[in-house]
Amino acid sequence: MTQTTRSLADGTTLPAIGFGTYPLRGDDGVAAIRSAIEVGYRLLDTAVNYRNEREVAEAVRASGVPRDELFIQTKIPGRDHGNARRSIETSLEIMGLDELDAVLIHWPNPSQGLFVTAWEGLIDAQQAGLVRHIGVSNFTAAHLDALVEATGVTPAINQIELHPLFPQDAQRAADAERGILTQAWSPMGKREAPFDAAPVVAAAQAHGATPGQVILAWHLAVGSLPLPKSTSPQRQQENLAAAQVALTSAEVSAIGGLAREDGRLFDGDPDLHEEM
Repeated sequence: MTQTTRSLADGTTLPAIGFGTYPLRGDDGVAAIRSAIEVGYRLLDTAVNYRNEREVAEAVRASGVPRDELFIQTKIPGRDHGNARRSIETSLEIMGLDELDAVLIHWPNPSQGLFVTAWEGLIDAQQAGLVRHIGVSNFTAAHLDALVEATGVTPAINQIELHPLFPQDAQRAADAERGILTQAWSPMGKREAPFDAAPVVAAAQAHGATPGQVILAWHLAVGSLPLPKSTSPQRQQENLAAAQVALTSAEVSAIGGLAREDGRLFDGDPDLHEEM
């Protein structure tokens, strides 16, 4: 059976499918995020650089769902690597929250040489009770090891680009070896989504599912926690229902076989790409 939950190293349970909020902003963004909560999403992913933390918080309040039933995570930008705790405090102020469920370093920005400093700031914020779990995004195995070597603290989460055209087998294995949960941004592959690829179409027909549900079910089968985004309530419901689609091992392998030598959606190599 397909797993409907994921666990962090400390035993904390998360939904197997979360809701990505980029680039949902303004009243329409609030409506889409509120809809996602109302149809059943309980993990909401935002970031300082998405510029929609306020909309996420407004949608949470409007939904009426108790705060303790939701897992809200954000990400600190490169410009805040030198003062990560203050970045988190600002996010809390913007969102009107006392605590975040998770905060991630958005990109390592290696040329800055401050991602370890940022990690130390996240540890400080966690110890101060500002955030329950701390993690990273777009980190390689070498970046992860640098954090652990410097601080002795392993990230709970690594959110990376991950979809059938770029399945990141080696990075997923590296995360798993370190007890790190892999989350997937752009889990469908955006404009390159292989909805009409033969293995996806065949699995969709076999399981009475949509191609999008098949791709999300593939994520669950390989141990990834996908963060799809949709403004349509019907599509939001369909995406959540992907947790009920149990692919065969042959189907999982065939969909993974769609991988391209470099299937990245843009030039986002974490060793080179930087975002402030």
